[in-house]
Amino acid sequence: MASQQPALSILVREPDGFTVWPGPPYPPGSNPPQKLPKTACSATTFSSDGSRLLVTVASTSATVYDCSSLSVIRSFDLPGLTAAALSPTGSYLQTFQKSSSPQVKNVTVWHVDTATATALYQHYQKNLSKATWPMVQFSADESVACRMQTNEMQFFDTKDFTKGIVHKVRFPSIAAMQLASDPGSHVAGFVPEAKGVPASVQIFSCDKDAQNQVVARRSFFRCSTVQFHWNKGSTGLLIVSQADVDKTNQSYYGETKLHYLTTDRAFEGIVPLKKEGPVHDVRWSSSGSEFAVVYGFMPAKATIFNKKCNPLHELGEGPYNTIRWNPKGRFIVIAGFGNLPGDMAFWDYAEKKLVGKTKAEWSVISEWSPDGRHFMTATTAPRLQIDNGIKIFDHSGSLQFKKMFENKLYQADWKPEAPERFDDIAELTTSLSNIKIEDTKKQGQGSKSAQTSSKAPVTIGAKPAGAYRPPQSKHTAALQDKLFGGLAPTGPEMSKTALRNKKRREKQKEKKAGEGSSADDS
Repeated sequence: MASQQPALSILVREPDGFTVWPGPPYPPGSNPPQKLPKTACSATTFSSDGSRLLVTVASTSATVYDCSSLSVIRSFDLPGLTAAALSPTGSYLQTFQKSSSPQVKNVTVWHVDTATATALYQHYQKNLSKATWPMVQFSADESVACRMQTNEMQFFDTKDFTKGIVHKVRFPSIAAMQLASDPGSHVAGFVPEAKGVPASVQIFSCDKDAQNQVVARRSFFRCSTVQFHWNKGSTGLLIVSQADVDKTNQSYYGETKLHYLTTDRAFEGIVPLKKEGPVHDVRWSSSGSEFAVVYGFMPAKATIFNKKCNPLHELGEGPYNTIRWNPKGRFIVIAGFGNLPGDMAFWDYAEKKLVGKTKAEWSVISEWSPDGRHFMTATTAPRLQIDNGIKIFDHSGSLQFKKMFENKLYQADWKPEAPERFDDIAELTTSLSNIKIEDTKKQGQGSKSAQTSSKAPVTIGAKPAGAYRPPQSKHTAALQDKLFGGLAPTGPEMSKTALRNKKRREKQKEKKAGEGSSADDS
């Protein structure tokens, strides 16, 4: 017997605290019930596997919840708390507290499940930045843990943090690093450009016996920062290099390039993009064998590549800067958020076809549900202070749920789950080649009288005059009805001005008809 699928959950955080909703679908016109009473906090985050939830109160405490029961596992009193992070399975908590002197160690690694709140490891860190937090990086199974320090990468024994640093990799001038997560077999480090020497990215093995050997290397000019994107399997690394100034004067936001390295050295170079302009977004598929890129000056272009860096499929052009690949790997959303109007295009990658288009204006965050069936967008503060809300769409872009918040909305996140625990999506769309358009029966007629030859004309009652519709529009509507489950709009709604003009034209026709009949009588 198949195992029961996990229930979806959504974390919602407002100014007065956070709560947890059960996942969709929701009854029409109703508010989702709360699985947990609203609790005051300053920040919340799930562990990567969704088993635990970290809730922090600034400068005061950090509390770890068990997500299955939403009960408290452990609460830590931490005066001066600035930041906190859970390891991927929630076994370890690391915290950053304000420190008055280097003698006071302010970064601490705690074991969540121990009976007493004993620090496993501590060190002093002067500054906290997005690029360096969390200080200690873990692989997905927590078998590997490392951190970046001046001119080197340092590794821990995750079975016994009290041993401290067990081995190191010398890396002069290192400014950023990223440990491959699944599995934690490799680590990448970055050295920025300086004094005419190009910037470089180097990949090392996490195997202690081979750590000082460079597995792959890539050097490039015009680069000050990078973003790392490891694939599942830890065999490929995408690098988005960024320069603060575009020396070609084509972009106000600087210059970006996309590079690709493989651990077997099969490819070391720049990704061949077919359009000039910035790299807006890049995502790996759930299998780690393909990646999708949105790039170029507007209208941006979207392309899917295989792990050999060969283009597989074009997703077209449009006002896009965001791409989201669903956890099952079948559906893809390309969208234009931020300062773009919010257009979204839903693609079925298995069928290589567009299945729906819609809009979600002012969206700040967006993500697929773990089962790959729902796509959520949210307008949140502090990015936008008004019109905060949540929208949930199905796989084809049909709006399923919408909720606006009178107060600010700070956060809306799906609780992570392993995609393998959910069934595959069964034939959610119908191939155009298999669609058979059937004649519909007239209301009020018997089944025999309604059956007519496809070539015979159909008598239709008189309809009010309207805009011209081509003959194939009926077939297009039927196709949309099948593709979108009857939820696709049949046409744009009339604006108030258009409606007034229509009524005015109808009154004028009635008036002329009345004048004509009176003239005939005379």
